Amino acid sequence: MDHSFRYTARDFTAELPAAAYVARFRDAERVGGYCRECGNYGRSWGCPPFGFDMEEYVTRYGTALLVATRITPEEPGLPVSEAGRLILPERQRLERRLLEMERQYGGRSFAYVGTCIHCPEGSCTRPEGRPCRHPELVRPSLEACGFDVARTASELFGIEMKWGSRGRMPEYLTLVCGFFHDAESVVWNGYGRFSTGAAARIRRTRRCGPSGRAHTK
Repeated sequence: MDHSFRYTARDFTAELPAAAYVARFRDAERVGGYCRECGNYGRSWGCPPFGFDMEEYVTRYGTALLVATRITPEEPGLPVSEAGRLILPERQRLERRLLEMERQYGGRSFAYVGTCIHCPEGSCTRPEGRPCRHPELVRPSLEACGFDVARTASELFGIEMKWGSRGRMPEYLTLVCGFFHDAESVVWNGYGRFSTGAAARIRRTRRCGPSGRAHTK
């Protein structure tokens, strides 16, 4: 029996001065409050509170590249419990590219919010007071740094965040990540700079198996 799901994932990019993005989209008290209500708060190295100066972290670089990824299942009405199988391969792709960009351009990555993907779920060393196993891979999300990603998706990309209902996924899922830098020009997945809301790439249809591993068709 085939338990894999086909989907398409499309990236959109927007670039603007980092100071403008911080001023317009960061609401540290309100968004930080959502983090403090989460069960992962202080229990995952990808979640706040962090041991660095947050203000310096978000203002160190001059330009903010934002990336919104819209994941559309081919089959509508999939169980919301299966959302992670569609999200995981795209998170792996996005985070791999963000780390490549850090090495290539310098700068600072902001990953997608959610459970850390670098250790098995529930095995983070933080609750035991031990160092992160993969500090070279783990990056905070935009939300963890106080940014409103729903407003980012809506105002920069014209994408409204959708949520599942009655145990079913919405028509699409949205991931938002970012890369702050001082480079004259950066390339996202083989393309150059984009104006607000421009499509960075359209990925081919992918099939996601029970393990969450995707296979491009």
